[in-house]
Amino acid sequence: MDNIPPLLPDDGHNRILTANVHPAGWVNPTPTGRYNLVVIGGGTAGLVCAAGAAGLGAKVALVERHLLGGDCLNVGCVPSKGLIRAARAAHDACSGTAFGIRGGDRITVDFAAAMERMRRLRSEISPHDSARRFRDDLGVDVYFGQASFAESDCIEVDGTRLFFHRAAICTGARAAALPIPGLKEAGYLTNETVFSLTELPSRLAVIGAGPIGCELAQSFARFGSRVTLIEAAPRILGREDRDGADILHAAFVREGIDLRLGVNFLRVETRGDDKAIVMERNGVAEEVVVDRILVGVGRTPNVEGLNLERGGIAYDAQVGITVTDTLQTTNPRVYAAGDTCSPWKFTHTADAQARIVIANALFMGRQKTSALTIPWCTYTDPEIAHVGFYERDAEAKGVEVTTLTVPLADVDRAVLDGETEGFARVHLKKGSDRILGATIVARHAGEMINELSLAIAAGLGLSAIARTIHPYPTQAEAIRKLADAHNRTRLTPFIKRALSAWLAWQRG
Repeated sequence: MDNIPPLLPDDGHNRILTANVHPAGWVNPTPTGRYNLVVIGGGTAGLVCAAGAAGLGAKVALVERHLLGGDCLNVGCVPSKGLIRAARAAHDACSGTAFGIRGGDRITVDFAAAMERMRRLRSEISPHDSARRFRDDLGVDVYFGQASFAESDCIEVDGTRLFFHRAAICTGARAAALPIPGLKEAGYLTNETVFSLTELPSRLAVIGAGPIGCELAQSFARFGSRVTLIEAAPRILGREDRDGADILHAAFVREGIDLRLGVNFLRVETRGDDKAIVMERNGVAEEVVVDRILVGVGRTPNVEGLNLERGGIAYDAQVGITVTDTLQTTNPRVYAAGDTCSPWKFTHTADAQARIVIANALFMGRQKTSALTIPWCTYTDPEIAHVGFYERDAEAKGVEVTTLTVPLADVDRAVLDGETEGFARVHLKKGSDRILGATIVARHAGEMINELSLAIAAGLGLSAIARTIHPYPTQAEAIRKLADAHNRTRLTPFIKRALSAWLAWQRG
């Protein structure tokens, strides 16, 4: 199948990318016998399933209808973080006055160059996900085309039947649509199209203040767009710790983002080259007129076109494929992993679930997704990272918690970096040092959360962190300070009196 449209812009970087992840002239192999595993979908979950199973000696087929690498490589994690890094560089260049650096007000941003850098880096990363690597180095049979179930143990791709012992559905998800009258007619960007831009929108409306919307709103504002961030809920990042979201809210206002929260969308009107978003807030009608609209309101699972009914596989068009805790579908031969079945739509979750599929589908394992400890991070500035329970989760389960918080203003390295907006917070099971959940708000929170994720996954209490020497000065010292704060709570008045009496006895 070579009839995919070219990636835009049609430049050298995108041509290299396409040559790796959907090569022109690719000839699908001829199957010989039954496969141990047929994987549908070449995103993170599918690639990990295929590579892992092949590495263990399985006969594997991998089917992809579009681009190997899925959203993460092509329209998700990779391009977005390239864009975020460029926007952060622009912001830092303009914000050096406090450090004695002058001239930031004369800085200009070359948006086209920043986007070109992103496309170049994406193309340089793409060989890892390439069709030739999977075929030549890993021994996987790579098929391009639409896969659909022909029988409970057979998938058809462009008229070719692939029989399998086990199959894994890893078809991912796509940007969710919004039923706002006039929006479709006006035209809008999603994460699947925004990275094709070569010119900076002068006025940009971002609908949806979840992770995708917040990350891209801040980035485009830092590039120089007049950004309006619009959200139906009363605050941004509604599922995150309220204190953390409030810090980011203040940062957005400081950086000139126009926040419109708690709105009811009425319609979108096209007025020449302008797009007017008409809404109601607190009973008062208002509108925002922009050049481009970016919609980032969540993900819809890709379940269409698979003929799942023929395969005996239950699904919901909005929720995704129905799976057990072991990721088995209603067809015992078929498993699923990643965004097509998981409420946790993160690349690292897809990777972890793919490893469960390999163990359970091929080796009769009983690994469970409920045993996973899943951290996540919103890559704004500052970042907001979380793992485990929020305080509200513990309350809902009737679990009493002790919450400890260390402001970054109390951490020397954060003071020296000029990055004191943020905190490290843990929720402990009351009366113990068992970590139930943690939130970090810091410029590199995504890097810092790993220590707490490891502690939760390994069953290590906060006391183990207190015994671990942390380099000084680092912002991660905030985590050690949390442990020290917990240790201080253990010094009850009785223990203090006993220690004081012991020391007095030693003095004679």
